[in-house]
Amino acid sequence: MSNQPGSSTAAETDEPEAVEPSAGEASTDEATVATGRPEFAPGALALALVSIGWLTAMLWSTREAIHSTAAGVTAISLSAYALPGVITAALVTGATVALLATNRLGRATLRFLAAVGTGLLVGLVTAVAINLTYADNATTNTIAGTAAAAAIIGGAMAGARQARVVAAITLATLTAQIFVVLFSRARDPLSELFGAGETQQSVLDAAKWVSRTESLLAGLLAGLAAYLYLAWSRRRAERRDGAASPLRWPAYLVAGAGAGLLLLLTEVIIRIGGRGLLDLAAALSEADEVAQTALGTSRVDNGIWVLFVGALTTLIVFGRTLGPRPVDDDEDEPAA
Repeated sequence: MSNQPGSSTAAETDEPEAVEPSAGEASTDEATVATGRPEFAPGALALALVSIGWLTAMLWSTREAIHSTAAGVTAISLSAYALPGVITAALVTGATVALLATNRLGRATLRFLAAVGTGLLVGLVTAVAINLTYADNATTNTIAGTAAAAAIIGGAMAGARQARVVAAITLATLTAQIFVVLFSRARDPLSELFGAGETQQSVLDAAKWVSRTESLLAGLLAGLAAYLYLAWSRRRAERRDGAASPLRWPAYLVAGAGAGLLLLLTEVIIRIGGRGLLDLAAALSEADEVAQTALGTSRVDNGIWVLFVGALTTLIVFGRTLGPRPVDDDEDEPAA
């Protein structure tokens, strides 16, 4: 019925009354506003220090391995073999140092430019360190240039809005890489367990199963590390600010798959920037050519395994933390 002049409802308007937002709606609105600017990644200092230490260890071990052999074909082979580890470490270090440098910046454009600049600085420092400590030759220049490019790409990655996801990816990658180094001590016993004998075929079959076991465990640890970081970062943000922007399942999926994605990105960087070194190592002999091809295929397979296992692990753990969907009271009441 329309409001007639002089009636008791004349003072009422046709506009609906304003409803105060509930606590859940208010927190959602705050989270929506918070996601309009880049996030804060807690623990960036620790991640940066660990990644710098890891990059230093990779550069030092590569240098010692090369200098411990006679110059020539052996040094070239070892350089090609060690290149993936150095590039992955440079990629992660560029990202973590850029996260630390830009963590307090609120403007997205400024943050991205600062992150790229920080990655460039990390790349330059890494390249200079390699040129000063390694032998001055074409192999050294290839390692230095490729590592610098990887650090710049890592810095650009840190300029993303979802800083917590980027930090989770770097932690997952560091976890997987450190595990691979520790796992090397168990390769020989596992080869015997998987049936490595005196024939070449049995050795190859055992090596394949050892590699799959390593990739499976690395992906599992990477997925767990990514989830634990995201869960810890949200609890810390809630204690500090009283609210934290929620992350939906795609963010956990990307974080869990991030270590594998970085390993595959490392392979792309190597095949572009380090192509000269790989070709030089493959040209040494027919056996070296077969070895380089097999190593490249193994790295790609490892990256794919870590990607899918890490993503699946993170999603499963995240799914187990979800409670039942709340049911409104109005739905429980029978219709009159």
